Amino acid sequence: MTITGFSLRRLARVPAQAGTTPFPRSGWWGVGLCAVGWITAWLPSHPFSAGSFVLLWVGLIFTLDGLVYRRRGTSPAHAQPWKFAQMFVFSVPFWWLFEAFNARVQNWYYVLDHPYGLTWNTASYNIMATICFSTVLPAVMEMAALITTFAPFRPRLAHDAPEPRVPRAILVGEFVAGLVTLAAPLLWPHYCFGMIWLGPLFVLDAVNAALGRRSAIGHLRAGDRRFIAALAVATLICGGFWEMWNYWSLPKWQYTIPFVGFAKVFEMPILGYLGYLPFGVELFALYQFLLWLTRQREDALPF
Repeated sequence: MTITGFSLRRLARVPAQAGTTPFPRSGWWGVGLCAVGWITAWLPSHPFSAGSFVLLWVGLIFTLDGLVYRRRGTSPAHAQPWKFAQMFVFSVPFWWLFEAFNARVQNWYYVLDHPYGLTWNTASYNIMATICFSTVLPAVMEMAALITTFAPFRPRLAHDAPEPRVPRAILVGEFVAGLVTLAAPLLWPHYCFGMIWLGPLFVLDAVNAALGRRSAIGHLRAGDRRFIAALAVATLICGGFWEMWNYWSLPKWQYTIPFVGFAKVFEMPILGYLGYLPFGVELFALYQFLLWLTRQREDALPF
């Protein structure tokens, strides 16, 4: 499998001994891509800015993967390169779903480097957006993989251990709550906009648990709150990078959030960062569901 012309197996080919291995070659490629992307994203003129988001986030993903490898002796890209690459594909439909939600709630909009009209320009915008959206899932999962190498966030339930069975009544309640929180922002977008970050989580998590997949409700049932905390913190950290790199970039996004649009940290109102906390658990739920949908049992996540 190749990404940007490089073999994932070749990039990640380093000795597999946790705590003693050097920072891998793939990680150094990531650092380089981040540096180039950061410079081009924040240049006063923007001749190359359209591709800077992808450079930044692919760079960060490989940097994180290198750090995970350094601390664990294994990493998603090294252990299962195909599954690692597959996360980029799985990421795309999920963020387009949120773009569809945003068409109703209108919480963010994009400031582009040049106008995109009909026909070819529209197609080129959609292609570039799709490529950018592909980095969301692997970035959060790699950050979570790194976070869980630290003892306070190390899940109590091993990633390959069976979860306790969740009573059907709880799953039905979670699923119904998901349907309600999916419908509410579509019916009352001005007041219920924040529920777009909860509806898919509750629906997918209940379905995953019913299917015997890994789930947040299953980890809670096992008394493992660290798993959810790790995903939440990992996504909040990624959110900090998203908002920081967005601030002086072009193209970029800006927010129009009712009631809480004050005290901005970069472009995001400070209370808006709360939306990142469930988002990582939501991404994990989506990933597990898509693995089931494509009849795959194993995943490349070491946590």
